[in-house]
Formats: sequence, structure tokens, C-alpha cells
Amino acid sequence: MGLLSDPNRRRALISLLTRLNAPICVVCYMAGVAWFMGLAFEPFTLRTYMSENAMGSTMVEERFPSGERALATGREFSAHKKRAGGMPVDWLVKTMQARGLEVFTQRFSRTLPFPDENKERYMVKGTNVYGILRAPRAPRTEALVLSAPCTPGDNNNQAVGLLLGLAQYFRNQIFWAKDIIFLVNEHDLIGMQAWLEGYHHTNTTGMDWSPLQGRGGSIQAALSLELSSDVITSMDLVLEGLNGQLPNLDLANLFYAFCQKIGVLCTIQGKLQRNDWDSVSGYSHSVQTMMLMVMKQASGRPWGDHGLFLRYHIEAATVRGINSFRQYKTDTTTIGRLLEGMYRKLNNLLERLHQSYFFYLMPSLSHFVSIGYYMPAFGLLAVILLLRALDLWVQLATPPQRTEDGVPDTEQMSSPGVLSVLTPLVISHLTGVALYTLPIQFQEMAVEHFPVSETEAVVLTAIAVYTAGLALPHNTHRLLSGEGTEQGWKVLKLVAVLYLAVLLGCTALINFSLGFILALTLVPVAAFVTPHVPKVLSAFILVILSPACTLLFSVFFFQELQEVPTSFQEGWLLYLSVISQGILDHFLYGSLVYPLIALLVYPCWLLFWNILFWK
Repeated sequence: MGLLSDPNRRRALISLLTRLNAPICVVCYMAGVAWFMGLAFEPFTLRTYMSENAMGSTMVEERFPSGERALATGREFSAHKKRAGGMPVDWLVKTMQARGLEVFTQRFSRTLPFPDENKERYMVKGTNVYGILRAPRAPRTEALVLSAPCTPGDNNNQAVGLLLGLAQYFRNQIFWAKDIIFLVNEHDLIGMQAWLEGYHHTNTTGMDWSPLQGRGGSIQAALSLELSSDVITSMDLVLEGLNGQLPNLDLANLFYAFCQKIGVLCTIQGKLQRNDWDSVSGYSHSVQTMMLMVMKQASGRPWGDHGLFLRYHIEAATVRGINSFRQYKTDTTTIGRLLEGMYRKLNNLLERLHQSYFFYLMPSLSHFVSIGYYMPAFGLLAVILLLRALDLWVQLATPPQRTEDGVPDTEQMSSPGVLSVLTPLVISHLTGVALYTLPIQFQEMAVEHFPVSETEAVVLTAIAVYTAGLALPHNTHRLLSGEGTEQGWKVLKLVAVLYLAVLLGCTALINFSLGFILALTLVPVAAFVTPHVPKVLSAFILVILSPACTLLFSVFFFQELQEVPTSFQEGWLLYLSVISQGILDHFLYGSLVYPLIALLVYPCWLLFWNILFWK
């Protein structure tokens, strides 16, 4: 405290920080990237462990015997689905009733803001079917959910068959202390959203659905099952939910513990766990797995039906069967025993899962990186913004230099007007509002005047508005009286740097992966852009590090991580598809990535673009 209270020492410290500002910023940036890359190195991670005492032991005897019967039921479901041309509602109701469940249906409909060309749908109508197994040994105030989406074609029929097989087996057991809800939802996430809104009596997305006639207790946990083959070689755990939310780590630990006990090969991000962490290939494998989780979390979209449960504080995950590793094979009976063991342990819960971590990264299923380990990487990037803000503040507070005649320099003395700072802020955010609203508003007009579909019109309008924002410096200076002063761009940059620091800090607290990726690209821009750098080269660098180009690079990088490299043309089409899906996810499920980029991140980037072309 003496260092800050002593005026002489405080001035010396500030002088040191301003004099070495650029080198310190470079070191902090390199240290932040190095810290993040080191998180995948196994000695720097923590081993997973069960925090919830009620689930601390896997000493339950799994007896599910009906794997082959479940596959037969799945084939029967597939035949009825083909005959009905969609969800075989009547057959599902009769089958669930025959297994002793209380069966109910829910109808729903949703008109998309524009057609989803990936799944070829616009007017969506469907029916959810669910059966409730009432708890025989408790007052029925709590519930667990097991769901399986009914997807077009031959996908996921085996999952529905196994769900019905587990329902019949669970019905004959007497130890259940919670209601168990078996749900078959149509139209994947849209159907799940309708059922969750109906179950919790909320309507946040404007969807039309019929009220639920049957209801269980408060949902404690949920699993979504996806199986699309009779031959399963491994079970993959999907954790990433809406807006980067993750379930409590104990749910992942429970899955891993039972896989180890039963002998099921388990993966995360589709990657097998390796033991050669001390080799280059082993470390590279861990980095690849962790980066896949970072990229998926940063997208903000739910990567399985479980992702929508998390917004209701329900711990949920998707268990997905994979048929990739030919030397292994897991039969349906073993998968049923795995799910039985997990539900028997969840049945023992006396309270919601809360003792383990909610913020983490996983380079493998046996190791994790807690928030206390990965946040310093972001902090090292964020401190650069504070150092640059301090440097600008000192420059603005320093008295102007005097000329040879002893008269203060009038050019440096002239203080910036309010308009010179306020105008770029207003115009930048108005451009962001246009980017958020115009693509949906103008799609009909674009379709009438140009030979494009509704989806193409939305995406191309968004790109056009984004590109039009590059003309902002010219429009800004036309509104200003006279030219901007030297102090003017410094004040504007000070405001923009502090704005970006707060924005990235809040984003990283909600979705670390998104905040870190944005910090990697925007912090260098914010730190070193001035009106005195070479215009053409700096403008090129700013465009390369802009949010749109960051998304484009992320698309190609994600494909490389998945070991599915694409050509530039395929990558560009995938990029356009990602934009349309991001907008749809916002309007359908409430994903916050699109409004965050359009209304906050892009306007903030435009402020630095304006500073570069400051007159």
C-alpha cells in the first residue's frame, strides 16, 4: 500500500508501466496463449473424482437382460415409422401403456423465421409421446428423464427400442424413489423445447404447444440417448449445452465410472483416451480434444437434446453410440446395464447435483481443467486492455508540450468535442442494430427482387450490412464539425478499450470459450491500432481479426480438429450455413451468440476501425 500512497513512488510506477507498456503487452499475450496451451498437459490437470457422496460408489448390480428384445422393438418402431411417415404416435402410446406407464402426448407447432435448409423444414408440426413410471417408494416430488429423439430415416430407432426396453425392466423394480419419465420427442430440439416449456409452464420462444396432461416431480437429471446402429463400438459423452452451459461434472464422472466398471469403451468429442501423455502425439491428442470442446462451447448452440435442459437448472447430458473403432464391440444389453447403473445412482440423490464443478474443460474423461486453472489465461489477455487504458489515461492527463517560444502547443491543447466521441459510438451501435434486425426484416423483399431463397437472403443481407459498416469512418466524419483532434482519437480509444474489457470479461464469465476466442483476436487490435500506423496494412490486419473472419477461420479449424478437412469452396458453404444456423438458434432456442456479436462485439470492433481512419 505504501507504493500507491506515496506520490513519488506512484509516479515512478506509472512511468515504468507507460514506458514499457508495449513490451509488457506482448509478453502478457504470449504468456496467456502459452498458459492456455499448457492446460492440456496432463500433469497440469486434475483427475476426475466423485464429489457427491450419494453417487460415490458404483456398487450396484446391473441386471438388464433384454438387449436383443430392445433391438427387435427398435426394428418394429422403424417399420411403424415408415408406415406412418413420421412419429408412430398410436403405436408408441399402446406400447408404453403395455409396459405399465402413464402415457400422455403433446402436440406442438412452430413456424421458423426462415426455412432451415439443412433439415428442409419451415412449418414444423409434431407430437411428443412420454410415459411416466411413478415412484413406488417416495412422495413423487422428484423425477428423472430418459429421452430419445425420433429422427427422420433410420436414425435412432435402436435408441427408442432400448428406451422402451428399459421402461419395461424398470417397471418391475421396486427401489425407485423418483418418478422416471420416458420421452420420445419429434423434430429433435424443437420438440424438446416444446416439452420443456410445457412441463415448466413457460413460453420463452413463442412456440405453440398443447398443455401437458401428465406431470411428474421436479426434474433432477436427464439423459438423452442416441443410437443409430445395431453395432456400437463406443459410447460418446456430449456435454455442451445452450450458450456454453455445462452440466455438473459429477454427471460426467458417473458416466465414466460405470463405463470403467462394465468395460464399455467411452470417448469424449469422439476421441479415445490415451495414456502416453508424456509424448508429443499424446499431448497433441489432448489439445485436440480440449480444443473441440472449446469450439463447441463457443458456438453457443446445444449439441444434443440435453442442451435445453440446462437452462432450467437440470443436469443433463447426451449419450451417443459410435460405430468407429472396429476392434471393439458393445452389445445393447451392456449399454442397457450402463444406463441402469447410472439411473440407480441418480435415484439415490437426496438433493440436486451441486458439489462438483459447473465450469470446466475436459482434455479427456479422466482429467479436467477447473475454472481456477483456465481463467488466468484469459486474465493475462484482459490485463493488456487495462495497461493500454492506463497508458492512454496518462497521455491524456500529461500537460501539452511547449514550443520554442514557451507557448503550449494549441493542437495538443484542443480538447475533443462531445460529438467527436459520441458520434462514432452511436453510429457503430446503430450499425449493430441493423445487423441484428435487417436480415429477418428484409428477407421477403430480397426474395422478390433477387433470385435467392429465403435462407440465402437472410445470410447475404447479414453479410451486406456487415460489409457496409466498413464505410463508417466516412459517414462519421461527415457528421462532425471540422476534423478530429489528436486528443479526440485517444479519448475514443480509451472508451473503446474499457468497453471491450468489460464486454470480454462478462462474456468469459458466462461462456469462457467464446470470451477467450474473441480476446485472442480483438485484444491485439485494441492494443496497437492508432491513426498513425500504415493504413493499408493495418486495415487488412483489422479485417482479418474481425468477428466475421474469426468465424470463418473457426469453421476451417473445427473441420481440421474433427479430421475432416474441407476445400475452400466447401468451407465457404459451411460458413454460410453456420451463419444461418446461428440466427435460427437465437430465434428458436434463445442462443445469445448472434445478438452478442451483432449488438456488442461488432460495434466495438467498428470503434477501432474508426480510430484507424481518424482524420
